[in-house]
Amino acid sequence: MSTEPTVVKSADRVLAVFDLLAERGPLSFSDICEALELPKSSTHNLLHTMVIRGYLDRDPQQKAFRLGVRVWQVAQHCTDVEHLRRLLRPLMERLVERTEETVQLATLDGVSAVYLEIVESPHPMKLTSKVGSRLPAHASAVGKVLLAHLPAGEAGARLAGADLVRMTDRTLTTVDALLRDLALTRQRGYGLDMEEFVIGCRCVAMPVRNADGTVIAALSVSIPTPRYSRETAAAARAELAATVAEAERLIG
Repeated sequence: MSTEPTVVKSADRVLAVFDLLAERGPLSFSDICEALELPKSSTHNLLHTMVIRGYLDRDPQQKAFRLGVRVWQVAQHCTDVEHLRRLLRPLMERLVERTEETVQLATLDGVSAVYLEIVESPHPMKLTSKVGSRLPAHASAVGKVLLAHLPAGEAGARLAGADLVRMTDRTLTTVDALLRDLALTRQRGYGLDMEEFVIGCRCVAMPVRNADGTVIAALSVSIPTPRYSRETAAAARAELAATVAEAERLIG
């Protein structure tokens, strides 16, 4: 049985529409169907869906379709993420030098934290992961920090239908318990993962804000449990706070 991936026609057609309008500008329904050799029946529904989602705009007077604002927003997000990574990478490297522990930059996607950048500890024993990796927000310090700073009520709304998977015997798996932890996270200014994601590793994270005070990411320091102590945790928090302050100065 072949395991080779195949092209999904509907996805291919969506991307073809993007490419066509990016190259030629606004086009009528008939022009799009003709240029891409698409059947009118299914293309009508396809374009309607893209308009509803904001990826296309339809001018009722010219009866033409053009790229919508959502395309710009997605492109802007990609640009913003890359800019943030380049801006903060040197600070993350210095933080690793000072703590000798792994440092991560993450953002929130639904109820998952996504690593945007990682600088690893020089020690053989360390937390390893990859940029782009997703981890459950409820079981991670970066995730809890990002959830804690959502607009009032939004964290609860997101978590209400979420499956709070038990990663270890220390994972918070009820919404009430997690919301209490998020309130404490906001109050003290940092989030903790005390072996809630994986046994053998603990983590502290802090929010990173832009010029208007909106939390746009989280920075964290991950410490293997054998190297973790009250003193090392306090030192890591102090270094992390200094790094976050410098990051916000650069961002602002």
